[in-house]
Amino acid sequence: MKIIFVLLVTLSLYSNDILTNYRINGINDIAKQMDLELTKKEYWDKYIKDKDTTFGYLESYPNILTCNKENSTLNLYTKDTNSTYEFKKEYSAYTGKIKGDKIKEGDLKTPIGIYQITKKLSRENKLDSFYGPLAFVTSYPNTYDKYRGKNGHGIWIHGLPTEQERDEFTKGCIAINNSNIECLDKRIDIDGTLLIINSNEVHKGVSKETLASILSQLYAWRYSWLFDDIKGYLNFYSNDFIRFDGMNFYGFKKYKTRVFKKVEKKTIIFNNINVLPYPNSENVYQITFKEFYKSDTFEFTGDKTLVIKLDETNSMKILTEK
Repeated sequence: MKIIFVLLVTLSLYSNDILTNYRINGINDIAKQMDLELTKKEYWDKYIKDKDTTFGYLESYPNILTCNKENSTLNLYTKDTNSTYEFKKEYSAYTGKIKGDKIKEGDLKTPIGIYQITKKLSRENKLDSFYGPLAFVTSYPNTYDKYRGKNGHGIWIHGLPTEQERDEFTKGCIAINNSNIECLDKRIDIDGTLLIINSNEVHKGVSKETLASILSQLYAWRYSWLFDDIKGYLNFYSNDFIRFDGMNFYGFKKYKTRVFKKVEKKTIIFNNINVLPYPNSENVYQITFKEFYKSDTFEFTGDKTLVIKLDETNSMKILTEK
C-alpha cells in the first residue's frame, strides 16, 4: 500500500485527473488505469529504448550460449556492467552426425531451438567417462518442440571421452573439449544461462519495434484475463492452439469460458519476462516469465511459457502455452 501511495503522489505531479479519480473512485479504479497503460506500445517503446536487444528482450539471463551448427561453434555472451551482452569466448564444437533439425529419437540430429540448462552432471554424479569431466543437461524437448510433435531426450553440452575413442560428431548433443567444458563451467551459472541453437548464425539485433509490440500485446492479453473479457482474451489465441497437455483451442475455449463466468477478483503479476525470436521459424517468438496468479478459488506461482506467432497484421497469436 505504501508503494502505491508513493506512485500516486508521483503521478499526481503529472496528472491531476489521476488524483481526482482516486479521490472519487478509490484505488481499484486507478489500478485498472495503470493496468491499461501497460497495454500501450508507447510505454514499452520508451521502456526498452536503451535496453540491449541483441538476442531479444531478456530479464532473466545474464549468459547466452549460441550454437552455430554449420560452423560447429559454441559462443558465450555475458552481460557486462552496462547490461550489454559482450562476446566472451568461442568454443569449437561437435554436433549431430546428420544435418537438419532434430525430429525424433535416434535421428542423430542436434535440435534447433531455445533451451534452458536444467542440470549439471559430473563424475560425482557417476557421469560416464565418454562425456568427459562434466555435462550440462538441456530442456529438449521444450514446449514448442512438443507442440510440433518432436521427441527424444538427453541433449547435453558435454566434454570428450577420457578413456575411449570417439567420432567427430555426436548423436545429437553438443560436445566441446574437456578444458573448454571446465572453462565454461567456471564462467556460467546454469540457472542464468540460455542456449540458442541454430543451423547457422543465431540472429542478433532484434527489432525494438517488434519487441515493444509483443510486450504491449502480452499485457493486453493479461488485461483481458484480469478483467474477464473472454472475447478479447481468446482473440489472442490461434485456431491451431494446443496446450501443453494436448487440449486444443475449442476445448480450451469452453474451459476458459466457464472459468471467466465466475467473475472473480484476480491478481496477475508477471516478472522475469523474456521474449526471443525462435530460430528457423518466421515470426515465431518464445515468451517466458514468472507468473503470480491469485483469485478467490485458485492460486499459482511458477514459470509460464507462451509460443506466439505474429500474423500479417503483427497481431500476437498464441500457438501453445505451458
